[in-house]
Amino acid sequence: MLAQAVKLGPSVTAFCEMVMADRPHPEQGFRTCLGILALARSYDANRLDAACRRGLTIRARPVSQIRGASIKSILQSGLDRAFLDDPVEGSPLQHANIRGQGYYH
Repeated sequence: MLAQAVKLGPSVTAFCEMVMADRPHPEQGFRTCLGILALARSYDANRLDAACRRGLTIRARPVSQIRGASIKSILQSGLDRAFLDDPVEGSPLQHANIRGQGYYH
């Protein structure tokens, strides 16, 4: 199962490891992890990895069944998109409505 998570991304792997580590017996987290891996059928691996990164960041820690639902909710609402292309700190923003120092009317 973790081998499949590794193929989807480091955040998916970390999220599944967290789910299994939070349980008294790792086997109790298998269903949640299988649900996360099943989301790869509906969503791109990059988006799933970004959603798991967001889930790790906000510490999505309710009971086991809700964790998978929280990742699915992140994907459905598009909240993962903020974690897809994190801008490099210090790099200038590129947008049509932002004028740089060379702009003069």
